[in-house]
Amino acid sequence: MKRLGWFVSMGTLVAIIGCTDMTPRQQGTMSGAAIGAAGGAGIAAIAGGDAWTGALIGGAAGGVAGNIRGGRQ
Repeated sequence: MKRLGWFVSMGTLVAIIGCTDMTPRQQGTMSGAAIGAAGGAGIAAIAGGDAWTGALIGGAAGGVAGNIRGGRQ
């Protein structure tokens, strides 16, 4: 469990540092992918499916939607 916490902490740190120099489109893509992955994993887990597959599909769809939305400023 400590290992998982370490990986999550490092991923969060890299994401926070990496977001400082992004364009609005890049920020929208990244935010959309993260929200889509979380939502997809949650829905798949509730529906009895594979959470990893749900996260993959949700992340892809969220990234595309975020890219489109982030480009319209």
